[in-house]
Order: sequence, then C-alpha cells, then structure tokens
Amino acid sequence: MSADDPTAEEFAERMLASALGFADILAAHLGDRLGWYRSLAAHGPTTADELAERTGTDRRYAREWLEQQAVTGVLQVEPGGDDDGRRFRLPAGAAEVLTDDASLNYLAPVARMFGAVGPALPDLLDAYRTGGGVSWADFGADAREGQADLNRPWFRELPKAFAEVDDIQSVLTRPGARIADIGTGAGWSSIALAQAYPELRVDGFDIDDPSIELARANAQDAGVSDRVRFHNADGDGLSNFGRFDAAFAFECIHDMPRPVEVLAAMRLAVRDDGPVIVMDEAVAETFTAPGDDLERIMYAYSLFVCLPDSLSHRPSVGTGTVMRPETLRGYAREAGFADLEILPIEDFAFFRFYSLTR
Repeated sequence: MSADDPTAEEFAERMLASALGFADILAAHLGDRLGWYRSLAAHGPTTADELAERTGTDRRYAREWLEQQAVTGVLQVEPGGDDDGRRFRLPAGAAEVLTDDASLNYLAPVARMFGAVGPALPDLLDAYRTGGGVSWADFGADAREGQADLNRPWFRELPKAFAEVDDIQSVLTRPGARIADIGTGAGWSSIALAQAYPELRVDGFDIDDPSIELARANAQDAGVSDRVRFHNADGDGLSNFGRFDAAFAFECIHDMPRPVEVLAAMRLAVRDDGPVIVMDEAVAETFTAPGDDLERIMYAYSLFVCLPDSLSHRPSVGTGTVMRPETLRGYAREAGFADLEILPIEDFAFFRFYSLTR
C-alpha cells in the first residue's frame, strides 16, 4: 500500500462528492428540459406556484426542485415568505451558464447529454460484456441535440480562429469557394462558416438522418440554405460530390469506426493545394494517471457515448474520445497524408486543430 493511497474514509468522501455532483447534473437536466431555468432567468424571483403556472408543470415537484437548487447553491432565496410564498432567484452567472445558448460558458447541454445515458445503461452494460455497441440513434434526441447545442457557441468562433491561419483564410475568402464539412451533426459549423463568408458554399455530411433533418432546418432558419446543403453520406460518399477547396472534420474523427477511410476520402476529395483540417479534443499527448479535469471529462464521454457509438458499427477501430495526437498522426499517414501539424489556435474550449499535410 502506497503512502499516497487514500484511506477508506477519504475515498468515501470522494464518492459522496461525486454522488452530489451527479445529483446536480440530473437536477440541471430537469431544470433545462422543463424550462424552469429559462423561466427564472426571464421573470426573476419566483414562487413554486408561479414557476409551475408559467411552465405547465406540477407545483409540488416545482417546489421540491426549487428547494433542492437552493440547498445545493444554484438558486438564491429571497428574504421573507413561508413555504408557499418563498421566492427563488437565479443569479446572473448561473443564468448565463444554464440558459444563454450564445455564451461560450453555456453548459446546460452537458446535463442533457449525461441525462441521455440513463435510459441506455442496460444496453451499455450488455455492450461492455459482449463487445457490442450503443449508437447515437439509441441515445436519442437529448444526446444528439445536447452535443450540438454544446458545440454551437464555439462553432460561431470558428471564423475568428481561422482568420489567423493564412492557408485556411485564403480558401474561405476565395470567391465561389466550396468546402466539405464532415460529420456535420446539426450543421452549426457549416452555418457559422457560411454566415461569416457570404460567397462560401458548404456541403455538410453525416450518416444520422435526424441530424441531417435538424441541420437543414437550422440552415433554413439561419437564411443560408441556398449555399449550405446537407447530405446523408459517409466519407466514402465524398467522391460523388466533386472536388472541394477544403475539407473540415469538427470533433467527429474520434467517433468514426473507420477513420482512415474517411481521412483518405477527404484527401482525395480536396484539390491538391487545399487544406484538410481536423478539430478534435485537446487531450494530453500521452496517458498520465491521475489526469486533469479535461482528461476526466473526455474519458467520461468515451465510456458512455463515443466509444459505444463507434463500436456499434463493424468493423471499428474503437478510438474513443481520448484521441491523442500520435493516434491521429497514425490514421493520417495510413490515409496517405505525409504528416500533421498542430495549428496555433489556442484557448478554443476543449479543442485542438490539426492540419493534415501531403
């Protein structure tokens, strides 16, 4: 036994803290999906009766949730009032994190994503026993939309990030340029680039039908559907859409069962002088235990979502969320690229940008 090993009491305290954090996530899932946080943000200090009336929910459950949120420190309680008249307030900082979908601090979708894991736990247990998988389709709308909403504020920052990289900026600003967005999901990356570059044409690709439908609706609402098209196609299908001036894969290569085939298709689909860019998780270059909070959250995503999804398709390399630079470098070389370089784009959430070189 090492001198650094925790005692039973110390580890019990850690487990209790984890249980409290998990309870906070589940409670945040309720507040997000029932519209309670948004109602509090919009109307200010609120009683349980008022919250229930505004949101079409049950008063008794609303009161219990409000009290729990106050006890756990999310909400503040206004002075005065008995049990029925007590007013609860959502502070501005918490309101931004929980309701402002344009903020880079927006994290309510995290609760939505982990909430989606609960119903899938029996299937996950079976997959862990048998080596099978659980796909995005099995996790449902909460996971799909939660992932999209979590990334959306950062995708709005892509034009600002790319403005500092000449090879990318020169393509995006070229009149009539056409790019491919691989694994586009709900389409927010394609939409953000099209909005920033008025002459840019974007083709987004995904294999999830509900995501494609959502992306098309989002593009229509954003007023860019004349220049942004979405297709249900995997990497192999790129050859059916002509040649592109650049190709991007935003936070999706680690999910793909056959990343080498996708990267090879991207290489062939892009003109010889066009950039091929991968944005993926900014995990540590090597495995180290214990790891930092970024490593912990990425392994959490991997355990419950990304690795099971990847293994739901066969054959699969089973990358998982924690795709380190050397792993991607190996995939790139196998796909016919000479190497990769890490782009000087920093402080971009949990992400790292790679340019695959020929």
